[in-house]
Amino acid sequence: MAYTKDDIITLPNPHLRQKSTRVGIITDKIRDIAQNMIDATLSWDASRDHEVGVALAAVQIDSLYRIIVVRNNYDDKEDKSFTVFINPEITKLEGDVLEDYEGCLSVPNIYGKVKRYSKVRVKSLGLDGKPFRVSAEGFLARIFQHEIDHTNGIVFIDHIKDDADAFYKLKQDGKLAKLDYDAVKKDPILWQ
Repeated sequence: MAYTKDDIITLPNPHLRQKSTRVGIITDKIRDIAQNMIDATLSWDASRDHEVGVALAAVQIDSLYRIIVVRNNYDDKEDKSFTVFINPEITKLEGDVLEDYEGCLSVPNIYGKVKRYSKVRVKSLGLDGKPFRVSAEGFLARIFQHEIDHTNGIVFIDHIKDDADAFYKLKQDGKLAKLDYDAVKKDPILWQ
């Protein structure tokens, strides 16, 4: 049975704060997890008018493995193809540190301004077990940093410190509305 958006865990699930395990051997179970991640992302994506599901870490479907999936063309919601990264690691952070909005399927309806490097280099294994490397910049670099953080038990809101203009909510019309910083920082669901 295909996974759906309802299989995506959200805060305060404690697994989101745990480190994921490296994949030793790529088995049918690992391939199934990757497909479940893609299915869940696409299900979430189909339920949203103003958002696109661009990536997911295995922990977000409650599988504590170092696996991420990244949409091949996140500018085209009709392109439903993804690349699977097994044991992804950032080998180099480069460029400027820029602040931009991030959201997360596991932190529903909250966006935040997060500082990230503008360029990254990533090494990984593919589903075929062969190593490969990727250089990314801009939004794609941000995606890799966000998803690899998930494999280390870090959620994007953990990067936000003492910034009154940091948290936002997506309104029905697709625009962001500022949230009260103190109220968000005191929300027990987000900070357990």
